Amino acid sequence: MDDKNKKKNLWMFPLGTVGRDMMYQLFTNFILTYILFTRQLTPAQLMTITIIMVAARVFDALNDPIMGNIIERTRTRWGKYKPWLLIGILATSVVVYLAFNVRLQGWGFVVFFGVIYFAYSITYTMHDISYWGMIPSLGQETHTRDQFTSRATFFAGVGGTLAGFLIPMLTTGGMAIGGNAQTAFGRVALIVCILAPAFLCFTIFGAKENRDYMTEKVPPVSFKKIISTIKNNDQLVWIAVIFLIQQIGNGLTLGGIGSTYVYFAFGYAGGLYSLFSTIGVAATALLMIFYPMIARHINRKPLMKIMLIIALIGYALMLLGGILLPNNMMKFWVITITYMITNFGQYCFYLIMMISVINTVEYNEYKTGNRDEAIITSLRPFITKLASALIILVTTLTYLAFGVTGFTNQISDLEQQASLGLLTESQKLAQINDVLSNTTSLQTIGMVVVMSVIPCIMMILSYVLYKKKYILDEDKYTQIVAELNAKKEAKEA
Repeated sequence: MDDKNKKKNLWMFPLGTVGRDMMYQLFTNFILTYILFTRQLTPAQLMTITIIMVAARVFDALNDPIMGNIIERTRTRWGKYKPWLLIGILATSVVVYLAFNVRLQGWGFVVFFGVIYFAYSITYTMHDISYWGMIPSLGQETHTRDQFTSRATFFAGVGGTLAGFLIPMLTTGGMAIGGNAQTAFGRVALIVCILAPAFLCFTIFGAKENRDYMTEKVPPVSFKKIISTIKNNDQLVWIAVIFLIQQIGNGLTLGGIGSTYVYFAFGYAGGLYSLFSTIGVAATALLMIFYPMIARHINRKPLMKIMLIIALIGYALMLLGGILLPNNMMKFWVITITYMITNFGQYCFYLIMMISVINTVEYNEYKTGNRDEAIITSLRPFITKLASALIILVTTLTYLAFGVTGFTNQISDLEQQASLGLLTESQKLAQINDVLSNTTSLQTIGMVVVMSVIPCIMMILSYVLYKKKYILDEDKYTQIVAELNAKKEAKEA
């Protein structure tokens, strides 16, 4: 690919994911918060919702690779990726809008949620696998892939950070749109569902990938092919397991526990959680921008060791601050800054995992003669989504174990009364503050222990496994690419 197209792609491709990640942030990280603060749920209903989430992600174990296989055999004048980008983003927008704009309660809502959550799993997979699957077609060189991966994750971070900052502020507390959570989440969902397809148009109409695959024989849709591709690529299997472990730990705070903790410890103000989440991920911007330069000077495994040490220091300070300090603004800033430190290390792990998954494409070609790009890259979104479901499971168990739902049900009742006009906004907020004044250290300390200890353990485990089991370091990957290029040149000669 010439330099002109590469420079254009380095803008058009990553810009496309800004809206997608706003949508992902809304649905994945705020759906449980939305449910807790707009629905009164019995423990049985909450556990059923959790089981639905986990089951949907297990379903993705079949759905994602199958979608990858379908993409592999797609042949159109627009290539194999872009048709699915368009279909997927439009369908997902409809699903996400409905998820936040239906006012069912009780078991009726649980049934509706089951349908909508499975629909989201299917439709989001269409464009997510297509989007990340394009990277191997945008460049083969290690540095080029580092550029596309880091820049795409940077713009994904921009979308996620914007959503993470604005959604709590606009849906919780005194700045909630419409004066109540139900109305606020519904309108935010409408905005996000317009922005997501609008941004993805940059990729669909502006990015140009290498379409040499169009001349290859169309592979059959075969479940056996999917299984064999994954099974025969030992490096793909190991990095999938390692990535899953790391993602569970990495996502626990923003997956729901973080927002509930901030509201319980410091007050029902969305602006506080916006500060917490935004500052918490601020340091990752440096990695998004400078990772390609860092990767040129420090290999992945030594870099992971450095980042692990940084994160462990952050987790230790977070735990001590959460246990020893009283619930005041000093404690808020200690928790926020230490979360930023941990997230800096965790995000570097995430970037390394992303690149490590993509690099198994050439390893697969080296071993089997087939690249199977879409099937291999489909494992990344599957891992991310499966991790998010397991995060919800851990979050739900945390809430039930520490009696959190008893307080959120009371808040939900007050939000519903406000949405029906039975309470003014000021009356609602005053009564919610009364509810939160009855919480104890059992809830707040319990949540901060889960936010610090479990991610710490997961991060250590992922590092140990990566160091011992993942062999595709920079030297090995360069050797494999060189041998593949030599074979291609020999065949063409």
